[in-house]
Order: sequence, then C-alpha cells, then structure tokens
Amino acid sequence: MGKRKSSAKPPPKKRMDKLDTVFCCPFCNHGSSVECRIDMKNFIGEASCSICLENFSTTVNALTEPIDIYSEWIDECERVNNVEDDGA
Repeated sequence: MGKRKSSAKPPPKKRMDKLDTVFCCPFCNHGSSVECRIDMKNFIGEASCSICLENFSTTVNALTEPIDIYSEWIDECERVNNVEDDGA
C-alpha cells in the first residue's frame, strides 16, 4: 500500500509595506519635514512642515492614509498655481 498524499501548504501571505508618514515640504523642499496626523474623532487630517511651519488641513474618512493627505496638499498647491498662471 502507498502513502497518502500530503496536502500542500498554502503559500505564505505577503506582508504589506508600511506607507510613509513624513514627506518633503512643497514650499521649503526640506526632506522629511512634513508630518501628517489624522484625527478620526473630528475627521480632520493635517499635514504640517516643522521647518517653514506651513500646514494644510482636510476632511478624512476611515480609509484615509497620511499619503492621501499629503497628495491632496500637493494637488491643492498645483491648482492654486495654475489659477494664478491663468489670471496673469
């Protein structure tokens, strides 16, 4: 009589890399100076630079990550710059 076939083990789950919480400031270009904080109690996300003291606040939801707040800040800066260029 033969041996029973052993069932193959499932492949190990891939671990997700942690996303950054500190970024480069769009105003002073200092690396790792912008820190993003999320206040889920008040549904507010804030990105602030520790060097030039610029800050940005936005509303957040349960799925918001620090990179989302920083990306919104960058998008808002680009939108303001484009409006100024069109008006000039």
